[in-house]
Order: sequence, then C-alpha cells, then structure tokens
Amino acid sequence: MVAGAIRILEDHGAKVYVDEIDPEMPPYTSDKTAELLKTRIRETSRFVLLASKNSKESKWVPWELGIADGEKGMSKIALFPASDSRYEKAWASWEYLGLYRRIVWGGHQSYNGNIWMVLEEKKNTATELSKWLKGY
Repeated sequence: MVAGAIRILEDHGAKVYVDEIDPEMPPYTSDKTAELLKTRIRETSRFVLLASKNSKESKWVPWELGIADGEKGMSKIALFPASDSRYEKAWASWEYLGLYRRIVWGGHQSYNGNIWMVLEEKKNTATELSKWLKGY
C-alpha cells in the first residue's frame, strides 16, 4: 500500500517524505524525533496522510496531523485512504478525519475517464491531484 501511494504521488509531481527511511531520524523516540518531524512537516508545501485501518493504532498519526493542520491549514492537507474497497470507511473512524480532503480515483466532469483527484466532499468539488500538489 505505501509503495503504491508513493508512486501515485510521485507520478503526479510530489516529492514524498517518509519518516521511516529518513537517515536523520533517530533510532528511538526522543525530543529530536519530534523536532525533526515538525521541521519536515513545516518544509512541505502539502501534507498527505496515508490513512489505513492501522492508523488508528498509531500514537504519532494524530500528532503529525495536528502539527500539519497548525502549520498549513486544512486546504493543504489530504488523506490518502488505503483500503481494498472504495466503500471501505474504516480509515475514517475518527470523526475529525472527515474534515479533510481525500485523494480518490474517479470521474471528474472536466476529464474523460477516471483520474486521481483531491475531493472536498462537503463542497462536492475536486481538483486534479497534480494541480492540488502544485498549489492550484
């Protein structure tokens, strides 16, 4: 799942950061871990959270999302649901995750065929993923 999501994001122009492969990340959780994650989040123009059923078990996911929200605001954050079915909503079992945009595969009135896009469900609008990543 992670490799596939990274490929999709990179294919649409993103430079992807994954903390698990960051050579500067300490091997154990410390103040340096938190400071480095805050710095990396600040350095990004967009924040994408790969949201899976296991995300709920993470102690870091809500903290990272909170840092990103405080630094970037909601318009620059998107969830990338990792599920086997487009109807699978287990990743959104936290109520606040429904506040954010989602990266989805589907039809868009401006394009022939399906595309990867960032959906703002409450407004029923979507932006092509590559355009959202570039800030359009």
